[in-house]
Amino acid sequence: MARVTIEDCLRRVPNRFALIHLVAKRVRQFYKGAPPLVKADNKEIVVALREIAAGKLVPTTPLPALPEKAFGGKGTEGSGSKELGESVS
Repeated sequence: MARVTIEDCLRRVPNRFALIHLVAKRVRQFYKGAPPLVKADNKEIVVALREIAAGKLVPTTPLPALPEKAFGGKGTEGSGSKELGESVS
């Protein structure tokens, strides 16, 4: 079977932190007895990554918006006009 890479998974889940959260959640489901969505004889974490890369598993909750300063922008420090969960345009 072809090797799965993180880049393959990041095409499906663009946020690396959300990707790790999704993989961890899926691995916990495997430990509780959930069947895999793809055929693979690998460890649970690799199977979860294969499921994501194949498009069989997608996040169900939207990713939270981050403040502009989290991306190196000027941000709104001290103005109090943006809250953490508010969308920045």
